[in-house]
Amino acid sequence: MCTNLEVDEMKVMSYNTLFGGFDETDGRRFQAQATLINTVKPDILLIQEAKNFNAKGSQLLFQMEAEINMRGFLAVAPHTGQNTGIFINPDFKPIAFDTDSEHFHHAACILKLKTPDFNKAITVISAHLCPFGPHVRLREAYYLTNYAVADEYTLVAGDFNSVSPYNQDPVGLDALPSHFRARYVTPNGKEVDRSTLETLYQAGFVDIAYLLGKHNETTVPATNFIGTEFVPFRSDYIITTQSLSRLATSYHVIKDSISDYASDHYPIVAEFKER
Repeated sequence: MCTNLEVDEMKVMSYNTLFGGFDETDGRRFQAQATLINTVKPDILLIQEAKNFNAKGSQLLFQMEAEINMRGFLAVAPHTGQNTGIFINPDFKPIAFDTDSEHFHHAACILKLKTPDFNKAITVISAHLCPFGPHVRLREAYYLTNYAVADEYTLVAGDFNSVSPYNQDPVGLDALPSHFRARYVTPNGKEVDRSTLETLYQAGFVDIAYLLGKHNETTVPATNFIGTEFVPFRSDYIITTQSLSRLATSYHVIKDSISDYASDHYPIVAEFKER
């Protein structure tokens, strides 16, 4: 992570951490995730499933800050406990912070900030859309469309639990148990539901993976979690307003020996540079 005023590119990482990296009291995945984040050195880190990060006086939030040397902001999800969070480069200046647990199944973490190298402030939103049904995700997507103002710098990233119209139907979906399959199909069960991403694209958001030709890379399940509730597909996204999308220079999914077991989702990374 950059810690000076010579930031050439802004690196953004999004990661669904699966229960905050803990399996009951076993924190080995949490430590693996911290190692991975320190290797990537993002300037902005958006996380989902930051479970218990607000417990015991926000002990885990502060521990993560210390582990990765970034400043953290947490949106508490009061109904599910699956909090969302944003961590930033210490050189970045927070301007405003908000959370929304009323209109989202989990919670949306919303941070406006100023970076040393961008001429506009950037609004960053960590989102974890409802896993249980397209109709709930669609409602959440409509709340996000309010941030799709074309000439502003806004970035939304996270686990959308949805298939993009840019991607083919996930292979093996029909073999999933029906209660898992129902999460991804239209109410009649005959088609894969793409309404969430279609709505976000219609509002003007740009899919950075698609923009850079990297949208066919899956983000779930990670190698150590094959055979759970997922079939392979792209569940995690980085989308931006049109003006910010023009600054995108790279995108990739991190698949290595650490990310194979650190979570059931692979982290995604994009870079932006003011030209």
